[in-house]
Amino acid sequence: MSVAEGEATTQEKARAPKREIFGWAMFDFANQAYTLLIITVVFGDLFTTVIVGDRGDDYRLGNLLWSLALAVSYFMVVVTGPVCGAVMDYSASKKRFLFASYIATVVATALLVFVEPGDILLGLVLIIASNFAYSIGENFIAAFLPNLGPSRDLGKISGFGWALGYIGGLFAAAFTLAFLGEATAENFDRIRWVGPFAAGFFLLAAIPTFMFLRERGVARPRPAGAGYVALGFRRIRDTVRDIARFRDLALFLTSLLFSMGGIYIIITFAFIYGAQVIGWDEHIRNIMFIIVQITAAIGALGFGYLQDRLGAKRTYIGTLTLWVLAILAIWGTPEVTEFINHTFAVEWEAQHLFLVVGCLAGVSLGSSQSASRTLVGLFSPEDKAAEFFGFWGLANKLAGMFGIVALGLLQSVVGLQGSILLCAFLFLVAIAICLPVNQARGQQAAARWDAGQRVDG
Repeated sequence: MSVAEGEATTQEKARAPKREIFGWAMFDFANQAYTLLIITVVFGDLFTTVIVGDRGDDYRLGNLLWSLALAVSYFMVVVTGPVCGAVMDYSASKKRFLFASYIATVVATALLVFVEPGDILLGLVLIIASNFAYSIGENFIAAFLPNLGPSRDLGKISGFGWALGYIGGLFAAAFTLAFLGEATAENFDRIRWVGPFAAGFFLLAAIPTFMFLRERGVARPRPAGAGYVALGFRRIRDTVRDIARFRDLALFLTSLLFSMGGIYIIITFAFIYGAQVIGWDEHIRNIMFIIVQITAAIGALGFGYLQDRLGAKRTYIGTLTLWVLAILAIWGTPEVTEFINHTFAVEWEAQHLFLVVGCLAGVSLGSSQSASRTLVGLFSPEDKAAEFFGFWGLANKLAGMFGIVALGLLQSVVGLQGSILLCAFLFLVAIAICLPVNQARGQQAAARWDAGQRVDG
């Protein structure tokens, strides 16, 4: 890390055993089957074009309903995430909360097999339930990060988790491509099994997490007559009151509201965009599966090492700059293809150029998510890690809720291609807000809090 970014002047934590870090990262490997197959690629396309199916209106109704379902699930995380985090910190129960979210995700995702064309309400209910459980589980697993190693290693550890997650996505995608086929009405009887497959993959691949990951917290005696939920709200109140002590974290979370709004739009609509705007063939969609997973893994792992040297803040801003370029490329793909064909007398197809754009988007995706998780880990005191990652989840899901709804409404008016430019605007605002963040000062605030707690204890 550079001198300018600095590090907190406290005794560093020891690095966790390799098998524990592996167990933690395997949760990213396991849950990628859900986010890839259900949210990003297969079921989202199936829901909008087959289960809702409004071809005469460019699928705008399906897109809007999909946006609203995800927004509702993210709102549920916004309401419950910080309180759950505070309760986990107080009762040393991060692992139990993580297990509950894992089981709920598996069950709700497996039940998607019963959603048939026209079963819009059932599909909405199961997507809300499964995405809520999956999303709040992201908060819970991230809360373990600060205790897995010293601050200088958190970037590499976080990047390793994200990279392993995208490798998990490759395994999940390979099965889907080989056995389930495309998300069409004609292939519905096979592709409907994407839900049980994603659930089974998550169920089995996350077993090492619960075998090797340790609960390092120590439960505190509960005051007489006070429930854990009441204590959770009390800790949230105290944190909001003391937020001035963690101003760099607060500023960063504000930036995250905008950047994650853009990222959630891309995660939700990228493959829908490919089908509806680019009009890609099935084999191109399959290649894009692979390209995005490989480049995202490279971005997460490579930038994970980079951020430990340049600083997580600088890396985060760099990844957002990549995102702006990627969004402009996504928006301009049809027109750029036409220009190239006219100028050079060739016959390129937009779907082929879109594969090149996918490389840039994949690198941006893996690196930006890893950098944001690392910064929160660096800015979090040990005894508030789950609580602060609850706020991280709140910022993420609040961003997802407003970003996806805004995109859903905007595309219903101007279409999907024009509305995608909203993402570039969100990334530029996130960069502007993050510029005043001081990484060294944020780490020192966390260190001072921990030192004060040790003295008080």
